[in-house]
Amino acid sequence: MQQILGYMRRAITQYDMIHPGDRIAVGVSGGKDSVALLVGLARLRQFIGIDYQLHAVTLDPGFGGVEQDYTPIQELCSRLEVPYLIKRTGIGPIVFDARQETNPCSLCARMRRGALHDTAKELGCNLVALGHHYNDAVETFLMNLFNEGRLGCFSPVTYLSRKDLTMIRPLVLAPEHDISRAVRRAGLPVVKNPCPVDRHTNREATKEFLRQLERQDRGITKRIFGAMVRAHLDNW
Repeated sequence: MQQILGYMRRAITQYDMIHPGDRIAVGVSGGKDSVALLVGLARLRQFIGIDYQLHAVTLDPGFGGVEQDYTPIQELCSRLEVPYLIKRTGIGPIVFDARQETNPCSLCARMRRGALHDTAKELGCNLVALGHHYNDAVETFLMNLFNEGRLGCFSPVTYLSRKDLTMIRPLVLAPEHDISRAVRRAGLPVVKNPCPVDRHTNREATKEFLRQLERQDRGITKRIFGAMVRAHLDNW
């Protein structure tokens, strides 16, 4: 995890993400990225020189009307001494059963974001930390370019005026393969994504497209990311 901590520390400093007294709601889906984010933020408290508090939050979408078991995450939070809340929701049945969305990811993401923001406010948090990483940023840029015909991406730091919350993404400088390796080597728990369309999304198709480009032209991901930063795209 030492390399991941280095990426996170640099992002937090470079984008001025966290300040003394901040209360951070960490969105923990149970996947490798969110688990690495949680462990990284918990460990950084020991030496980064910023006094902040953490509260881990998992939103259970209730896919198939079944409650997901997050016991491994609960045990991890206990070891890290981070308060943990599992918020049971009906997002899954709404998206897949009631609405029968042809593009379920968009509605699901909006509903999960809204639920996470509301939960963060209930917990008295002023920041929400998400596990988006370096590759996510490049993939999002390509999806916006190819699917919407616009240049854009999520920002490392985003202030939501309607909620008076700030979204931060401390993993934005960390490549996905480094995160995967760190989680595996540290033996961190990962809860499998129960989403019915997991691995069959537009993002997954974009991820595979980027892999193909990388195989044909090694370093293209890095160059795209560099172009986003140099262009100051969406506060990059």
